Amino acid sequence: MGKYGMTHIVWDWNGTLFHDTEAVIGATNAAFAELGLAPITLEQYRELYCVPVPRFYERLLGRLPTDAEWAAMDDIFHRYYAEHRVTCELAVGARDLLAGWQSAGHSQSILSMYGHAELVPLVRGFGIEPHFVRVDGRTGPSGGSKTEHMVRHLEALTGTGVEAARTVVIGDAADDALAALHVGARAVLYTGGSHGRASLEEVGVPVVDSLEEAVAEASRLAA
Repeated sequence: MGKYGMTHIVWDWNGTLFHDTEAVIGATNAAFAELGLAPITLEQYRELYCVPVPRFYERLLGRLPTDAEWAAMDDIFHRYYAEHRVTCELAVGARDLLAGWQSAGHSQSILSMYGHAELVPLVRGFGIEPHFVRVDGRTGPSGGSKTEHMVRHLEALTGTGVEAARTVVIGDAADDALAALHVGARAVLYTGGSHGRASLEEVGVPVVDSLEEAVAEASRLAA
């Protein structure tokens, strides 16, 4: 940890390391039902999803939800998700990739927009926490961008040998790439989560279909 010039990966959690797509779609549809919206499919979700999340709802409602509507939908989403996440597993191959990256002498961390108090025990429960130099979840209100969280995350890694120029963010949302670019890091986007390939490719960073490809691309980008 502290090796000068090493390559560092900042992993996203939901939809990237943690394959929770079914729980997210179910929670989204439960929230939609609060406003009388019809349920959507995974394909529709990947086509329309965006951050900040209220704008995602705007695309479906034709208007931004009111503060009261947003609060109610957000509460329903998180209650449903908490009940159903227990059936979700790590993404295929994630354990081996995390162990291999660490064994190769590189470092890695997690930055998620999932609440910090819920994230840490979840990561710990999978037995993978020792692979990371830091695990950060969201603090403050949900639904916003990852950018400012990324700034704080990298600042907290100061002194560990992590440099933005040798850091690659791996995530499943356009917002992951935008947060990476904001701090001077690189990004690789993965099609197995919240966005479809077409919307991810609009960002202009490498887009891959597996985490194995993502790690290989991270190695190349930060070489």
